[in-house]
Amino acid sequence: MKIINEFCLVKDKKIEFVLIKSENKTSLSPLVLLHEGLGSVALWKNFPEVLSKFLQRDILVYSRIGMGNSSPIEGKREINFMHDEALIYLKNIIENYCDKEPVLFGHSDGASISIIYAGSNLPLQSLILEAPHVMVEEITTKEIKKLFESWSSTNLKSKLEKYHKNVDSSFNEWCAIWLSNNFKEWNIEKYIQNIKVPVLAIQGLNDQYGSLYHIEALEKNVKNIFEKVLIDNCKHSPHLEFESLVLKKVKNFLIKIN
Repeated sequence: MKIINEFCLVKDKKIEFVLIKSENKTSLSPLVLLHEGLGSVALWKNFPEVLSKFLQRDILVYSRIGMGNSSPIEGKREINFMHDEALIYLKNIIENYCDKEPVLFGHSDGASISIIYAGSNLPLQSLILEAPHVMVEEITTKEIKKLFESWSSTNLKSKLEKYHKNVDSSFNEWCAIWLSNNFKEWNIEKYIQNIKVPVLAIQGLNDQYGSLYHIEALEKNVKNIFEKVLIDNCKHSPHLEFESLVLKKVKNFLIKIN
């Protein structure tokens, strides 16, 4: 396994990324990992390496603008910030670093970005969506508000400092957009109907950030193969909480669709 840590430039922004080259010289599609709202390359921990070894595939993982060691965000996030991530930054990274149509593995906000990308008919082999959001629920904003209010009274900042170069900006700007009045209208359900690739959806049944509405919307509207994995006693990060199960389900899904 070869691990390459680099930065690339997209629209004059530095994007931190890691490319994991599998020891297996394979013709299989690479996976691109898209992190959760407050995630980064580092917050995936060792999951990308484990996933690459388990699947014998190349993995590309990157930190979005304002997160990890990527360029800081300038100004406030707009309501369509995930559209920009999908149609500008993700699109550019795939065009430049994927020699085959990739599999997108998106977690939370990263899953939403993956849905926008897939629903825009861009090059793609399949989708793995972990705890996706397709609209704004009260359960989500209530949990984010609790997180925001705990910033000054808990050790949350010290925990996140390990994963973000500009931790105050990363945290505050992400909370600000999700808690804004304008963002209550954010909805990407129209993109689901345009998804033409196979989809694996994964969610914990105790997810504190969202209900099963999002999985159900995908199941009703995806026109290709759709599989779901619902995990009992699991919260918002199945790949960390139930790593072995997630690895097996992902591998079986990718074997099935190939």
